[in-house]
Formats: sequence, structure tokens, C-alpha cells
Amino acid sequence: MPGSLARPLALGSVSSSHPAPGLDPIADAAPLSLCAREPYVPADRLVAEMVPPPRFDSVRFSTYLPDPNQPSQSEAVAVLEGFAAGLDGAHAAGAAKRGFFGFGRAKAPKAPAGPRGVYLDGGYGVGKTHLLASLWHATPAEPALKAFGTFVELTNLVGALGFQQTVQTLSGHRLLCIDEFELDDPGDTVLVSTLLGKLVDAGVALAATSNTLPGKLGEGRFAAADFLREIQGLSAHFRALRIDGEDYRHRGLPEAPAPYSEEQVTKAAYATEGASLDDFPQLLEHLAKVHPSRYGALTDGLKAVCLTDVRPIPDQSTALRLVVLADRLYDREVPVLASGLPFDRLFSEEMLKGGYRKKYFRAISRLTALARDAKRLIDADRRS
Repeated sequence: MPGSLARPLALGSVSSSHPAPGLDPIADAAPLSLCAREPYVPADRLVAEMVPPPRFDSVRFSTYLPDPNQPSQSEAVAVLEGFAAGLDGAHAAGAAKRGFFGFGRAKAPKAPAGPRGVYLDGGYGVGKTHLLASLWHATPAEPALKAFGTFVELTNLVGALGFQQTVQTLSGHRLLCIDEFELDDPGDTVLVSTLLGKLVDAGVALAATSNTLPGKLGEGRFAAADFLREIQGLSAHFRALRIDGEDYRHRGLPEAPAPYSEEQVTKAAYATEGASLDDFPQLLEHLAKVHPSRYGALTDGLKAVCLTDVRPIPDQSTALRLVVLADRLYDREVPVLASGLPFDRLFSEEMLKGGYRKKYFRAISRLTALARDAKRLIDADRRS
């Protein structure tokens, strides 16, 4: 997966699902299957979908509940509200007249001196994405002049449109929000830092989240001097805001439910309209055949994901693909019901101590939350 995110998309189609072999239908229709799907995502959809995901569609600064024991959370809200209020200049006025890919657009004014963005740094589950989405909603501009996406989605956009067209497409925007800003290889570092530099020159404001301060991105992954130099240049674009606190997904909540039996998961999948049912090892193999930019489309229309035989991830590339899928499922609030090992045993001790550990801990946190949400599927089956 590292180094592959900016490749052009291949053609494909969404295949229909089929019942799992050897299973008798418990409901009128068999569950869907992620392994039977090969989605094609056109470039215009990638651009149109650069908005906060469904989970964060209705969040606002007013719905963020700062922890009274963590003053940095309230301070971050105040800074971001001021930042949003300041994004009401004339930059986007001329942009509204520009075409879809930016051709024929009036040249944007140069950005003011100094940092042109905010960078939300903090641990897992402290509400960084909530605040980033709130900033997007609070910025006084029509949705077409604001963009919101993950770092992976941004590199995928470059892969779909090409670098120059991506610059032209985004340069008329007033704000670009980048969630989960983590740099996995020097190639993506150079690509995104160059892109953001051109967008800043065009007057675009930036906002990003990550679990690492900008000057520390990439630490523990690559020692190349060129890579570190690119990181330092990129960090100059942002004012860093530290957000302290514990993972809100576990504040006062019960422990995530233990994995269920294969029979329970299968019955719930057949009894739940819009659920998918897949063997976990087979799903991991299928993800290797689907570009990560299509993982969102892979989950289109799903009401639940049911997995059997969850087992440890065999290698780092497979683990990183699962992280992307976990993010897309979490964004779309799709519960995950599973048999086999619990999600906190997916990644080896070596992985959890390595350079991608922050991604893996985020995936564990999000899958645990989705597993908790999936308990209702079992409860509904018991009541029926």
C-alpha cells in the first residue's frame, strides 16, 4: 500500500452478492458480500464526495463537549471558531464562476504572510475529526468551495486527476480540511507538501488533524534527510493546536463485546437487511485487489458488516489496507459484527511498536466502537 495511493484508478464494476457457500438462507435474501464487489469510482465522484462523512455531517462546535479536565479542548474550539470567522474574504467570490476542473478561473490572490492553516494534534478519540468537520461547516462559503477528506483520499484525488488538474480544481477553494494526516513514504510526502504549497500560494486556507505534531511527522519511519526536510517545510504552513484527553469512545462506556460465535454472526447477517457476510481472511485477500480509493464505494449501501474467523493480520501491507477500510466503515457508521479473535489482537506486538502504530491503534479504537454498535444486531436476533 505505501507508495501506491496516487496511482490512477482502474476500471471495474459493482458485482452482485452471492450467498456464502454451504449456508441455507435464514431470511428471504442472502447477505451481501464485500468480496463480490469490485467498485469503479469516477473522478468527479472523488471531488463531489470531499465533504465531511455521514458520521460528522451534523456536528458543530456547539455539539463538541470539551472535557472540563482538559482546558486545551475548550481553547481549541475558541481558536477554530476565530479561524472560521476569518475565512470570509473575497478569495472565493471569483472562484464561484470557475469551471469544474478550474479552467478559465480568475487568478486567486496571494495568501497573507505567516501560517495559513491550523493543525490539530492529539491522541485517539479526543474529537479532532469532530472539530475539523465543525470548522468545515462553520466556514462561510458554499460547500463547493470547501473540501474535506483524509490524507489518503487527497493522494487518491491526485492519482485520479493528475497533479496540475488537482491544483486547478482546489485552488479556487476557500478551505481544505485534511483528516488523519500521516505520511507513509517519502513519495507521498513530496507530493502532498508540493500540492499544499501551491494551494497556500493560491490563497487556500488549510486545516488538518493527526496524532503527531507537524515537525514530528514521519519520525520512527524513515531516516532519509530529504524526507525530514520536506516535513519541516510542510509544518511551517500550520499553527499547531494540541488537544489533550482520553479516547471519548471509551469514556464511561462498557467494554467492547467479545467476539460472537460463527453461527451467531451468520444468523445475524441473514436476519439483517443490508448486511454483508464475509470470511475475514478472504476479505483481506480481496482488499489487495481493490484500490484503497474505492474502499468507500465498497461499503455503499451497507447497514452492517459481518465477519467470520477474524484472525491476526499476516503482514504490514495487509494491515494498512485494513486501516483504510476501518476508517471508511467508521465514517459511515457501519457496525461490525465478528467471530474469531477480538479486534485488539489483530495487530502483532511488533506492528504496535513500529512506525505505523498510531494507525493501528486508531483502527483498533474505531473497530471496537463499531463492534459495540453491532451488539444490537445480536439482541434483535434474540428477540425475533
